[in-house]
Amino acid sequence: MRLRKIFILGLFFSAICSFQVEAQSKKFIEVSYDRGPIIGNNKDWASELIDMIDYSGVDLRFGWRSGKNTYYNYINRFPSYGLGFTSAVNYYKEIGRPMGVYAFGEFPFGKNDFNRKLNFSYFAQIGLGFNMNPYHPDNNPLNGFVGTSVNAHVHFGLKAAYKVSDSYELFTSIGTKHYSNGSYKKPNAGINFIPIAVGLKMNLDKAEFHPGIKPDFPPLEKRGYWNIAAYTGMKSYEIGEKAYFRGGLGVNYLWELSYKYRGGIGIDWFYGAGARDRYPEEDIAFTDVNSFAVVGSWEWKLTENLYMPIAIGVYLSKAHYNQETTGFYERIGVRYRMDNNIFAGVQIKAHKAKADFFEFTFGYTIPGKVRKVVVR
Repeated sequence: MRLRKIFILGLFFSAICSFQVEAQSKKFIEVSYDRGPIIGNNKDWASELIDMIDYSGVDLRFGWRSGKNTYYNYINRFPSYGLGFTSAVNYYKEIGRPMGVYAFGEFPFGKNDFNRKLNFSYFAQIGLGFNMNPYHPDNNPLNGFVGTSVNAHVHFGLKAAYKVSDSYELFTSIGTKHYSNGSYKKPNAGINFIPIAVGLKMNLDKAEFHPGIKPDFPPLEKRGYWNIAAYTGMKSYEIGEKAYFRGGLGVNYLWELSYKYRGGIGIDWFYGAGARDRYPEEDIAFTDVNSFAVVGSWEWKLTENLYMPIAIGVYLSKAHYNQETTGFYERIGVRYRMDNNIFAGVQIKAHKAKADFFEFTFGYTIPGKVRKVVVR
C-alpha cells in the first residue's frame, strides 16, 4: 500500500459519511480537549517511551443529525454523522505530534425523546492519522509503536451531553484512540490512547429537533443472503522487510434478523504471499501459506446501503508462515452495498486486537427467496 492508496482510503471514508445533508438536518460544530494515558504492551521499550509522553489533544468536528423521519433513522435513534480533525497538543521527537482527519458516527442510547436535557451516546471515528515520527533503526529506534508516518485513525467511545440551551451543549467522553498501519510496515504495535474529553457543542440551527411521529415501516422480508467477498491487502512480517500480498475469499450465509441486523455463518480462506522469499531454504507447503476458518458474521445496517460488518472467526487450520498468532480473529469495518448488490468496503482483521492486515473488500450479495413477511 503506497502513500497515495492510504489517502484514497481516507477519501473513501469521507465519501461514505458525507451523506447529502437534508434541509431538515440539525447541523453543529463541536470542540473538545482530551487527556489520557498511552497503553503499552508490557515491553521494556514501550514502558520507557510511555514515561516520556504526556498526551493531550484537541478535536474540531462539523456534523449533522438528520431529521428525515425514515425507519432507518428511527431504529438507530436519529444518529449524527460528520467530519473531524484531531491533533495532539505537544510534539515528541519519538512519536511526533499525531494528527488525524476522520469521518464519524454518533448513536444515541435510549428512546427517541428529544426534550431530554441529559443524553448518552456511543460513537466511532475512522480516518487517517499523520504527522508521526515512525521507527527508524538509527534515528528513532525506540518507537516500536508505528513504522509509518501515515496510519489509520480509529476512535471508539462513550459520550454524555447536557443541553444548556437550544444553542449549546456541554459534553464529556471516554474511549480508545488507535493509530496503526495494519502491519503494512513493521514495527506496528500501534499507538493506543485512552482519552477523556470535555467539550462544547454549538448548534448552528435554531429550530428544535423534532422529526415527527414514528414512521411507517415497510414489511420485513425474512430471507437469507449469500455474501461472496474477495479480501485484498498487504502485510510486512519483519522490521525492514517489504510488504507482501495478503488476501483471500469469504462465503457467508446471513439471515435477515430484523430491520437493523443480519447475522449468519460462513467460511474464510486466507493466503499470504512471500514465504519463499522470506524462507528460501524452507520447503513451503500449501498449508504453510493458506488458512481456513469458520466465521460468525454480523451486519449492522445504518442505511439501506451502508452497513458495518462485524465478525469473529475460528481457524480450522492456521498458516504457519502468515503470523496467525491465535486460534481466532476479529473483523470490523464499513461496507457499502449498491443497488445492484455489488459491495465494497474496508475492514481490519486482527488477533486479540493486534492488526493482521487491512482488508480491502469487493463482493456480491445473492438474495434468497422470501420465506416470511413480518408487518410491524
